[in-house]
Parts: sequence; structure tokens; C-alpha cells
Amino acid sequence: MTSSAAWDPARTGRRVVFWRHGRTEWNRAGRFQGQQDIALDPSGAHQAVEAAAVLAHLHPDVVISSDLRRALVTAQALGTVTSKPVDTDPRLRETFAGAWEGMLFADISAKFPEEQAGWSAGSGDVRAGGGESRVDVGRRVAEAVTEAADALAPGGTLVAVSHGGAIRAGICALLGLPTNSWTVISGVSNCHWSVLEERDVSGGGVRWNLAQHNVGLDSLPSGPLEG
Repeated sequence: MTSSAAWDPARTGRRVVFWRHGRTEWNRAGRFQGQQDIALDPSGAHQAVEAAAVLAHLHPDVVISSDLRRALVTAQALGTVTSKPVDTDPRLRETFAGAWEGMLFADISAKFPEEQAGWSAGSGDVRAGGGESRVDVGRRVAEAVTEAADALAPGGTLVAVSHGGAIRAGICALLGLPTNSWTVISGVSNCHWSVLEERDVSGGGVRWNLAQHNVGLDSLPSGPLEG
């Protein structure tokens, strides 16, 4: 999903770029990472450097990141190439998935079939492994991004480095989508990104427009779309 109009840095609308971290060994193996602090694998570190070189052309003004190291190291690759500091915000962490954290997705399906089916269907009430629901995650991610975006100058660009499930929930919350329709937005592959653009809203309403989604370098390997 892409925007046909080129980005004009003179426009007054702000822009938010959600960027998912590079691949980890748990991504490769198909494990639910949740808030476990798993490092990038060698492919993930390479992804971060390659993608950062592309994202630098968006001229980010502010870079914020989940404090989990797979996201933070990814963000620091962009900070290095743009000479921008990276601030952390734990509200950008992945879903806290309780008992599911570290489990293979296949084992979750086998041991928790009803809960996993509800989670996969996008139910806002299901708590992953007894932890957070998608609504919980979307709310905190949206709060973090809104606060950071509100501090930008007109026309500014924010890059928020986060996780697959957290990014999808945050985007859906910011777009004001009904929870039961959140599955219409796909997850984001490792080191891919999505772009929200601010739009004029008269009399209140939704502030953001999804301009690009799950964009990246197709040659980069990826794990599951959450974690």
C-alpha cells in the first residue's frame, strides 16, 4: 500500500514512520518473543544497516525506540547514519505475552487452541498468554507516538522503532479502526516500515492517514510478523 504523491518537506502535516526491528534468532525459529530482550541475529544487524541507509532519505527529525535491544540497536543504526540521538520509550515494546513468551507459534496453537484462535482473529479481548490484549498494546503505542509527534515542528518526521505486533496495534489505534477490523492491516516484516501522514481534520475525527505499509528491501529475510 503506497501513496502516489511524493513527500513534500514544505507541507505542514507531520509524518510518523513505524520501523520494525531486524531479525532475531527467535524470529527465524518462529518463537513468540513478547517482551523478552532478544538480540538481533547477524542477518538482523545487516538488515538494520541496509534499511537505515534508505530511511535516512526521509530526513527524520526525531528517532524514538522501544527499549528492548533488538529495536534499540536497529534504531541506533539510523541514528548513526543521520547523526540523530535515539530516545527510548518502553511504551513501544512488543506485547507482553505472559506464558506464551519464548514458545514456538506452533506449540501455542497446540496447547492454547481457543486463545490462539481468538488472538489470530484479532479479538481485542484476548490476552496473549494471560498478558496484554491488542487493545492494551495499541493504546500505549498510540500514546507514545502521539506525544512524540505533537512535539515535532510542522512538516516534521518521526521514526518510531518498535515490534511487529505493537506496530500493527499502534497503527490501528491511531487510525481509529474498530477492534474487530484490526486484522485488515497485515503485520510488518523485519526491518520494514509503514508511514502515517497527518491530515487536516475539521470538527475532530481521525488525524492520520496510512500512506505506506510494510515497505522495505525485498531481499531481506524475515521471521513471523509479530515479535
